[in-house]
Amino acid sequence: MPHETILAELREIMLDVFDIDELDLTDATTAEDVEEWDSLSHVRLVVAVERKFGFKFKNSEIESLKTVGDLVRLIESKTA
Repeated sequence: MPHETILAELREIMLDVFDIDELDLTDATTAEDVEEWDSLSHVRLVVAVERKFGFKFKNSEIESLKTVGDLVRLIESKTA
């Protein structure tokens, strides 16, 4: 799945999980950039991504994520 497609899918998931109407999402986006992105919404985001793409993340994979780009690359590696 192409990088931009995954990024677009993540944007839609995040809009729903964070219950917001707009989100400027890039590879460099972090939780600090999105006011609604707290620890609880992070868990909900991970679960929503796992459901959407049909796989489970390992705890070590989740802990290593620092940016949206990291998440996109992780999804790419699991869908390749």
